[in-house]
Amino acid sequence: MSSKDEGAADSARRRAGRTGADGSAPERPPAPRPGGRPRDPAIEEAILRATRARLATDGYARLTIGDVVADAGVTRPTLYRRWANKYELVVDALHYGLRKQREAYPPLDMERMTPLEAFTEAVRRLDPRYHNERAMALHGNFMGEAEREPELFEQMRVHGNEPRCAELAHTLRRLQDVGAVRADADLDAVVTLCFGSYFGDYLRTGRATPDDLADRVVAMLWPTVRAQERPAP
Repeated sequence: MSSKDEGAADSARRRAGRTGADGSAPERPPAPRPGGRPRDPAIEEAILRATRARLATDGYARLTIGDVVADAGVTRPTLYRRWANKYELVVDALHYGLRKQREAYPPLDMERMTPLEAFTEAVRRLDPRYHNERAMALHGNFMGEAEREPELFEQMRVHGNEPRCAELAHTLRRLQDVGAVRADADLDAVVTLCFGSYFGDYLRTGRATPDDLADRVVAMLWPTVRAQERPAP
């Protein structure tokens, strides 16, 4: 099956999952039969990892189920028992990668950090390439599909980017609460500048994130956002 034909079949499966043949709500699938062979998590992980690798090299439009099952060393029925279509597979592959990234984060214990250290660590976690060197290619591919597959782009934006940015905003608000960051600081602009620095660095250099990028970005912004020290009485 060609990529074009497979894409058409994928679209048909997605539509069928939303409505029945007569336009009515689809019937619920039959309940699984008791017993049988339990699913092997290692197989599912192999499929998800193969999907992510193909997304980085081929993008969503050119990714095919045939390539994924070949790379994962499984069969089409094995994949389709777990995912109804390419879109659902790609969404799960995205969430799999985001979960692995969150698990790789070190603890953010603000009680044991100085305000500058907490700010820097929160900025370091913004890096899409944290724990995944291919993340920028994945972002580029999802952005390239924003008009054709807006739901896919929203998955990346809502579940991938917003939580990272929200963590930095939360850290800055806590620093405001303890008087370390100015009460009138534009936190939204700070988060945007910090997050954008990783994309800017990649687009300029095409290389892996420098180890000191978060430190350099924070060194530029900290004098602007930190609260002024009160003079000693």
